[in-house]
Amino acid sequence: MFDGLKDKLGRFKDDVEEEAEDGDADAAEEAAAEADSGAETSETPDVVGNSDAESDSTEADDDDGPGLAKKAALAATGKTIITEEELEEPLEQLELELLQGDVEMSVASEITDRIREQLVGETRKQVESGEQVVERAIADALREVIGVGQFDFEGRIAETEKPVVIVFTGVNGVGKTTTIAKLSEWLEERGLSSVMANGDTYRAGANEQIREHAENLDRKLIAHEQGGDPAAVIYDAVEYAEAHDIDVVLGDTAGRLHTSNDLMAQLEKIDRVVDPDMTLFVDEAVAGQDATNRAREFNDAAAIDGAVLTKADADSQGGAAISIAHVTGKPILFLGTGQGYGDLERFDPDVIVDRLLREEE
Repeated sequence: MFDGLKDKLGRFKDDVEEEAEDGDADAAEEAAAEADSGAETSETPDVVGNSDAESDSTEADDDDGPGLAKKAALAATGKTIITEEELEEPLEQLELELLQGDVEMSVASEITDRIREQLVGETRKQVESGEQVVERAIADALREVIGVGQFDFEGRIAETEKPVVIVFTGVNGVGKTTTIAKLSEWLEERGLSSVMANGDTYRAGANEQIREHAENLDRKLIAHEQGGDPAAVIYDAVEYAEAHDIDVVLGDTAGRLHTSNDLMAQLEKIDRVVDPDMTLFVDEAVAGQDATNRAREFNDAAAIDGAVLTKADADSQGGAAISIAHVTGKPILFLGTGQGYGDLERFDPDVIVDRLLREEE
């Protein structure tokens, strides 16, 4: 995952460093020329009165960035100061490539704006390369964008009165049911019991699908006949959990779109009847912009608490993972990374940023 985005960020780092180095060399040459010119004219009596003004204009900062002499002096000591002019072209290219990598437009702009704010006027020390300065700015910008709303998922479950009720939403075919099975296994590994509830009472074969997972994992499944009331199914699962000292209820729901009023009404009824502790949105990482748009729509229709992205192992771009938290204000909590029940990875912004910026060994 993120190979495409990683390549784009790597090119941006190289472009900025190249622009900064070219700017330093030009500044040094121009400053040297100015110094030579000043030495020659200082020997001519009729221009002595202008020497101070020329010196001031050489050293003063203008509106476009640091003064010529200041840049030349920094370059001579192995330091670099980055100007907005040097960043303009690399940032425009980065924003375009982020959009091509399925990053949502407002998120791409936010990332490049944050990078610009951190880099303009930044001076690197002799012990740092320009690439290190740029990498730090990228890391900070990405962390702020994709880390929105992050919370300690395991800690929240531990602190919530049992049973903890988690409801899963999203369109059909994105892996909600499999994600429920994976999360049940994730909980089991941490000493937490769970019961599954099939609130997807509309889709033919839904009971069979989730029952197969429940049998494979030796979990209790609560299900009603096809066409039953989803809220009643999940309510029964809560009662079962209370009676049998089960820690977590994992409730599936019918795949729905925000335009499907009857299904959205069912989701609202589940909220009223069951009052879940968390509602998690599930979609495919490979869906890119579509996943981002659906996350926004689901959150607007019935507030979600976080998202799970499936098929993350097949997503080379990572645009949805970069975008969803920012556009919804709700965190990505897990990534599905394979077909096995153990292939569920906690989403950690620090780990993701490290993957994006780390050089391959």
